[in-house]
Amino acid sequence: MAVLGASNYTYAEATWSQSLPDWLGSHVRTLEYYGGTPELIVPDNLKSGVSKACRYEPDLNPSYQQLAEHYHLAVVPARPYKPKDKAKAENGVLIVERWILARLRHHSLFSLAELNKCIRALLKDFKKKPSSNCQDAAAQPFNSWINQRCRRYPPSRTGIPPSNR
Repeated sequence: MAVLGASNYTYAEATWSQSLPDWLGSHVRTLEYYGGTPELIVPDNLKSGVSKACRYEPDLNPSYQQLAEHYHLAVVPARPYKPKDKAKAENGVLIVERWILARLRHHSLFSLAELNKCIRALLKDFKKKPSSNCQDAAAQPFNSWINQRCRRYPPSRTGIPPSNR
């Protein structure tokens, strides 16, 4: 689950676990989906990404640090037990649960790929839904508004820690 701060542009996917390979792979797929990289990300304080939580100088997992350097990202993990640090993502989770997962609750899906395909299709419908703020930015992800705020996505995955999945 990821949300671009100013535009509320949302991305969601399912993974098998929150292990390091899934964590890194989710970040890569998110950036590919957005087609660009923000200057700063505020991830949850998950043990796969953050080795030692600290308010001022958190210690990132070396593989996660390498991914951040490859994409020229600054990573500032949310503080433990401080949901306001990642309020956009918390709100995005609520919206995705109501808009996407609620629609999938009566479906029988037999693979992770099948589930992600359904999530991706519902995500397209979600983006078409008018919202009270930044409608155009969320509905048209590659417009100039977002392009001005995101760096272009690197064309190569070389230098990224390998994922097991």
